[in-house]
Amino acid sequence: MAKRYFTIEEANALLPAVRDQISGLKEIKKKFEDKYAELREKRQAVRKLGGKEIYDPLFELECDLEFLQIEARGIIQHFYHQGIELKDIDSGLVDFPSILEGEEVLLCWRSGEERIGYYHSRQDGYTGRKPLPGDS
Repeated sequence: MAKRYFTIEEANALLPAVRDQISGLKEIKKKFEDKYAELREKRQAVRKLGGKEIYDPLFELECDLEFLQIEARGIIQHFYHQGIELKDIDSGLVDFPSILEGEEVLLCWRSGEERIGYYHSRQDGYTGRKPLPGDS
């Protein structure tokens, strides 16, 4: 896939969809964590019973977990195909590759921010975020 560069305007225009997708990923992640905890508890209970169940009480949970993984992978792939770099689900951190003042940078956004107001180099990462020129 050819590398895509976003203007600040293009990246900001995508934020409503990105917000929805991040929200969906957070929801999937929470469901996955809850189901996984339930699966671990049931596995321990089955072991205490000697694991001699004819009906596998874990099968449905394992299927639910697999479905959640597939659903999350679909959203993550959508980011990838758009050229957006998902960095962290919990904080909703995404980067948009861009060219700023002739340099390749990443426009940086995280959940809770109204618009893109920061950028950083690939090497500096999130901790090296700087305000966009004219945004100080």
